[in-house]
Amino acid sequence: MSPQLTVASRRSLIALAILNFFLADARDGLGPFLDGFLATHGWTPMTLGVIATIGGVIGMIATPLFGALVDSLPYKRSMIILPVLLVTAMALWTLASPDAASVFGGQSATALVGAVIGPALMGLTLGLVGEKAFSAQVSRNEIWNHAGNVCALAGVFVLTDRFGQSGVVGLMIVAAAATIAATLSIRAADIDQDAARGFNPDGNHHPAPSHLSVLTHNRGLIILAIMLMIFHFGNAPISRLIAQDFSIKLDSPFKTTAITTGVSQLSMIAVAALSPFILKRFGLSTMFVVALVALPLRGLIAGSFSGFAAIYPVQILDGVGAGLIGIATPIAAERILHGSGRFNLGLAAVMTIQGIGASSSNIVAGWLTEKGGYSLAYFVHGGVAALALVLFLINRKQVAPERPDRIKSPTTTAATA
Repeated sequence: MSPQLTVASRRSLIALAILNFFLADARDGLGPFLDGFLATHGWTPMTLGVIATIGGVIGMIATPLFGALVDSLPYKRSMIILPVLLVTAMALWTLASPDAASVFGGQSATALVGAVIGPALMGLTLGLVGEKAFSAQVSRNEIWNHAGNVCALAGVFVLTDRFGQSGVVGLMIVAAAATIAATLSIRAADIDQDAARGFNPDGNHHPAPSHLSVLTHNRGLIILAIMLMIFHFGNAPISRLIAQDFSIKLDSPFKTTAITTGVSQLSMIAVAALSPFILKRFGLSTMFVVALVALPLRGLIAGSFSGFAAIYPVQILDGVGAGLIGIATPIAAERILHGSGRFNLGLAAVMTIQGIGASSSNIVAGWLTEKGGYSLAYFVHGGVAALALVLFLINRKQVAPERPDRIKSPTTTAATA
């Protein structure tokens, strides 16, 4: 075990911040711009939904496998660098030739990247700062991530106006190079591999549960996963549909998407900055409740108003809901799996189940849009998301446990893991 159990060097923590800043643009390829870009090239909402669903299914299958790999291997930095190179290359291919091969191939690669980078980044963070500082560091990661998104969106807005599509290409290459450089700047010696897996920081490790046990015998983890599946079924398509709708209306996919996504990212920065206070003052349960209430309100507003001005409250609520969920989820998973040594696998399993909701929602949203317009899709998905709030309120103590103040005994660890 590394002697630097919970305290990483200043250089590594600065590099982690820079990594999160540039990874915001580098990990998603075209990301939120894809739907608007393809919509202006004649792709229908239903086809775009199928594309998103295929990517979601690939990610769903790959995520637990990569989560187990992150737990097993010490190469956390490589599991960020290699996927970034892959997704950047695929995104450039899509921009150059938006045909079926590049689009489906690119989205498949992006799904695989998400399956690797999500667990790898959380494991890297936990290994650098340890369990006690993990909650605060997740919030800091999110602040840098959303700040990077805002800067990338602003860059796209400016560069496309001046250089057209080539400006987007240049920005993607710079983001990928900066992400790789920041990742390499994190000192490998500062990453405690046992802490990165979620082992107790006492050096007395108990036998880790089997992979199957983590996934099937932990009630809190299962309920968390189902709750997030419902949440993401409701939330995932809304921003995509907004991008499609207004990109077609305004005939400006990159600039329109930059505005709509930028609003939600600015909201997420504020939410991430406030989340340590919310967590300390009101607890993890309150964080989940606020996030889960925001989504039905978002669907209601989006379905009730058709003017472009409506995107501001809709996307601000996206920042509140998705922003808080993004912070609360790894914190909840770490607490539920405390001491098990299977943190990355458990978090990956949760991401897989929530991916079922996100991927299946895309085809449903595309079908609803073609049958009854964008408003119908907003109403339905916002309404379904209210079920996640009900599920959480019934099981809040198991989904959002208090942070352990002491290391659990072997008996307790085995029982809860």
